[in-house]
Amino acid sequence: MLKENYNVVGVMSGTSLDGVDLAHIEFTVEGQKWDFTILESETVAYTDELVEELKLAVDFSENELKNLNEKYTRVLGNIIFDFIRKYNLKNLDAVCSHGHTILHQPQNGLTLQIGNLKEIADLIGEKTVCDFRVQDVKLGGQGAPLVPIGDRILFSEYDYCLNLGGFSNVSFEDAGKRLAFDIAPVNTVLNFYAEKLGFKYDNKGQISEGGTISPLLLSELNDLDFYKLKHPKSLGFEFVKTVVLPLIEKYEIPTEDKLATFTEHIAFQISEALQKKNTKLLITGGGAYNDYLIQRIQHYLPSMEIVIPDAKTIEFKEALIFALLGVLRLKNEVNVLSSVTGATHDHCSGIIFGVGVK
Repeated sequence: MLKENYNVVGVMSGTSLDGVDLAHIEFTVEGQKWDFTILESETVAYTDELVEELKLAVDFSENELKNLNEKYTRVLGNIIFDFIRKYNLKNLDAVCSHGHTILHQPQNGLTLQIGNLKEIADLIGEKTVCDFRVQDVKLGGQGAPLVPIGDRILFSEYDYCLNLGGFSNVSFEDAGKRLAFDIAPVNTVLNFYAEKLGFKYDNKGQISEGGTISPLLLSELNDLDFYKLKHPKSLGFEFVKTVVLPLIEKYEIPTEDKLATFTEHIAFQISEALQKKNTKLLITGGGAYNDYLIQRIQHYLPSMEIVIPDAKTIEFKEALIFALLGVLRLKNEVNVLSSVTGATHDHCSGIIFGVGVK
């Protein structure tokens, strides 16, 4: 049986704005069996100035977005170039990059990930696969989540794969179909309130654990219309900015209590989304380090076996899976599942840019 090997770099920037995740991945494909090794990996933090700009970009004009896209492409290109040079990576098949989501309004036929301009390949000096979401939205899909095909191919031993990043999202098999959807905001909200207390994030959930839950706020959060929608469904920062934060800010309670209440909200919504209880759950993303949040999830799902993997898998699973999506694009194989996004059909998404190609 033919054995294929791929040597790629996966690049991901999440909505939690902690920086750019880069992972050097080696894939081996033999028949339908995929194996992977995460080699060199790191997260490169954004400057404080760029973080503020990315936070405000949801309200930018078309011209401001164009300028930001060009600027961010240069920043991202330099970060990737430095990573390749730092680890002396040779003979790469491709760099597979998600870019950074600024706008996500699939109901309006719109999703924008900056950093996916054609100049990226020349800046990096490598073949680049990027811009994975736009095609799905054009096909009537949500453009998200895209990770589930990677969960199916690389993490099939788990009943549920849950990511706790800027938002929580889950994927699982149901009657032979892969289903997935966003559940609730996570670090987009928790980090917002941690920063009000002078911290970049709530380390291990210690601040939340010391707060008091507001039953009224918790009830209002759980009653938001998004949670009544059937999947496929996805979230963007617009939801946090226009719905969640204004709701929380109505309550004149200590910030610690807001953190405690929102953590409880996250855990409750996850328990509502995961209906098969005596099962095995893989948790990745930065929220996997939030011990208090994990405790609250376990409280609502007492019969669930929760697995927290090694640090590289926790931190770089999304970079790993976008590396996989890029390889599938190079192979011209399906890398987006319509059962997940709601598109008219499964498809192979992503744009391939070659070095020096105009």
